[in-house]
Amino acid sequence: MIQVIRTLVLVGLSMSLVLMGKAQRLSDIELQDAVSGEVFSLKEHRSAKAVVLIFSSLGCPFAKLYEERIRLLHEEYAGQGFVFALVNPHAGRGTGENQADMAKRAEEKGYPMPYLMDTDQEMTRYLEVTKIPEAVVISNGPTGYSVVYKGAIDNNPQSADNAQMKYLDAALGNILARKNPSPAATRAVGCNVRLQ
Repeated sequence: MIQVIRTLVLVGLSMSLVLMGKAQRLSDIELQDAVSGEVFSLKEHRSAKAVVLIFSSLGCPFAKLYEERIRLLHEEYAGQGFVFALVNPHAGRGTGENQADMAKRAEEKGYPMPYLMDTDQEMTRYLEVTKIPEAVVISNGPTGYSVVYKGAIDNNPQSADNAQMKYLDAALGNILARKNPSPAATRAVGCNVRLQ
C-alpha cells in the first residue's frame, strides 16, 4: 500500500513538472510574420484580452472559405483588445507555401493581421492543432498563459450565412463579458495538418 502511494505521489509530481514546463514554453514561442518579417511573440501581447491564433494555409480550400469570416471577426474584436494572427503550419513545406506566397496572399486579401510561419511546426505541435482552419484562443492570467478556446470557427464551412453555431465569436464574446468560453473546445473540420 505504501508503495502504491509513493508511486502515485511521484506520478503526480512528474505531471506537475511537465505541465509547468509546458506552460512556460507557451510564453516563449516566437514566429516570424511572412509579410513584415518581424517576430511575433505572446510576451508582446500580455496586456491583450486574448490572442486569437487561426491556423491556416494557402493550399487548403476550407481555409479559403473562412477568409472573409476571419477578417470580419478581426474587424469586430481587434478594437476591443484582442490580438489576431494567422499561423501557417505548412510554411516552407511544398509548393505554394513559402514566405513570398504567404506575403502575396496576405496583400491580395488585405489581411489586417500577421501571417505567421510555423516552419518547425513547434506551435502547431504544442497546441495539438490537427485541422485547417482551427482557432486557438490564448489568455494571459495570474498563473500564466492558458488556452481558453480551441476548435472550429463555426459549424458551417460552406456558408457563413447558414452557420448556426458561431463558436469563435461566442468565445470572444464570453471573454469580453468576463466569462469562461463555453464550450471551451469544439471539433474543427477542414484539411488535415501535415506534420513533418
